[in-house]
Amino acid sequence: MRIAFYCQHVLGMGHLYRTLEICKALDKHTVRLFLGGPPADAPVPAHVEVRSLPELSMDPEFSRVASVNGGDPAAVLETRRALLMDAFQNGEYALFLVELYPFGRKAFRAELDPVLEMLAARGRTRVVCSLRDVLVEKKDQTRYEERVVKVLNRWFHAVLVHADPALARLDETFSRVADIRAPVVYTGYVTPMPAPDAREKTRAVYGLGSSDRLVVASAGGGSVGYELLRAVLLAFRASPAFSGARLHVYSGPYMAGEDYADLVSLAGPGARVARRTADFISELAAADLSVSMAGYNTAMNVAATGVPALVLPFGQNREQGMRAARLSAMGVLGVLEEGDLAPEVLAGRMERAMAGGRTTKPGLNLAGAEHTARWLSDWMGES
Repeated sequence: MRIAFYCQHVLGMGHLYRTLEICKALDKHTVRLFLGGPPADAPVPAHVEVRSLPELSMDPEFSRVASVNGGDPAAVLETRRALLMDAFQNGEYALFLVELYPFGRKAFRAELDPVLEMLAARGRTRVVCSLRDVLVEKKDQTRYEERVVKVLNRWFHAVLVHADPALARLDETFSRVADIRAPVVYTGYVTPMPAPDAREKTRAVYGLGSSDRLVVASAGGGSVGYELLRAVLLAFRASPAFSGARLHVYSGPYMAGEDYADLVSLAGPGARVARRTADFISELAAADLSVSMAGYNTAMNVAATGVPALVLPFGQNREQGMRAARLSAMGVLGVLEEGDLAPEVLAGRMERAMAGGRTTKPGLNLAGAEHTARWLSDWMGES
């Protein structure tokens, strides 16, 4: 089966990594992935062909689209629209997966709607929305939901929610689920799973014995999270409890250069700072504590590995806070507040979390990528 997949990440990397994990599970099919976000050094499965669109992003307030390489964003959007239209006019796809839209990425509808209109007129391609667990709130929620339902009912054949309803249901952040005519399917959460021997192998690479302690601090893509990582480095240096321990800090590729340089300067004995690691899930399996933001991917990586964890939700909207609070209630992780970032306070939180030991895996469906691939194959009659 020939599949087209559109993903536009604009601030972090969560949307991209979730999409790549789903693509990895679609290994029985031919996948063409259309990407148009900021550059990201992310491994692409061998069966996936990437079509790169001129890069666009958005500011942290999501108020405007910006060209990553300069130039007029409107002109870049028009170029991208032409490229997408050409790709779909000259290529036949049984399935078109669209990440987030129309629940988000309204700024990109000028390039998506013409493609969806053309595919609907042809009638040979099924269109599916690939959606995360929690939606951000809108200023005019009623008008937003009306627009989303209209687009879905006009052009989409299914909505795949990459969540477990035991943790988050779509109707909690989108009240008009009942008005969506296409099937709404919960796939489970999308996350890689660590290899059974990941902890032992990774710790051996770092020369860690069974009693040695490893703390991993991360900020996803790095567009936000500098203050958290800085606080972790200061807490690690200040507390005698971390004497002899290791700290690996991963800033993400999008952290500003001056902020990254500051983190490097704060890395004392036992600490190291890098942009990323090639195998983050194995790093968490090896760790004795994770400190991070509360994005979808990292939160589910924590759940998959059982590493003791503290998360600081991004406060601009409800998404990370809602997810973190529910995972905290399940005993998966602890939640930090801004007041916890004082070095002595954070050091105490880190010490207590690490002392609690690894958690058992929660009763959540974490096989979302595999379930997505299986459901799509069955639905399309390809199994």
